[in-house]
Amino acid sequence: MRRRVITLVLEPGALLSENELAAELGVSRTPIRDALMLLSQEGLVQIFPRVGTFVSRVDPQHVADAQFLREAVELASLGDVPAAPDADAISELRENLAQQRVVDGDLEQFFRLDELFHQGLMRLAGHEGTWPSVVAAKGHLDRARRLGLNEVGTVHVFIEQHTEVLDALLRGGAAEAGPLLRAHLRTVFDDIERVRARSPELFAINSGIPKRKSVAVWH
Repeated sequence: MRRRVITLVLEPGALLSENELAAELGVSRTPIRDALMLLSQEGLVQIFPRVGTFVSRVDPQHVADAQFLREAVELASLGDVPAAPDADAISELRENLAQQRVVDGDLEQFFRLDELFHQGLMRLAGHEGTWPSVVAAKGHLDRARRLGLNEVGTVHVFIEQHTEVLDALLRGGAAEAGPLLRAHLRTVFDDIERVRARSPELFAINSGIPKRKSVAVWH
């Protein structure tokens, strides 16, 4: 269920039915209810007694907090990349970039490769073990990134940024690669503004209790 929220299969604002989810996933309502509680603790779902349970709309503050954490970890790790990085790790990053160039509009496949690329940078620094913690903390950010990818519709600029970051890292270390990585990670904020201008209903405005409508989206 978390994956469905993160990948936008369950869109921001969507009404969630325990019965329908249980039937679709082939489980009882109890694990569904437990899962919804966990997602609510993460802020990805909002539960309103006697009203309903909804996928949380994208909260730019939550996105900014997750981006702050990710940026701090990834930029700090660059400083620990040795002068002679692991050759196998570099080869994997180059192969990853080659695969990015042939995804041919498959945004979800590109997103997977993007994640592996950044994880690979952490591996170069000897901090790959911290990546799962970063992933667990950036659910709100990943939703915003997917919305941004859907809005832009092309991944070429991100592939070039990845290439520039890796080349700069191998050429000049953290001093040269750091500013490029920071700028790359922060493109999500521009993407958010473009998406919000077109689809403001996907974003949180206030914390008020939604009103039930005839459609499965809260307003």
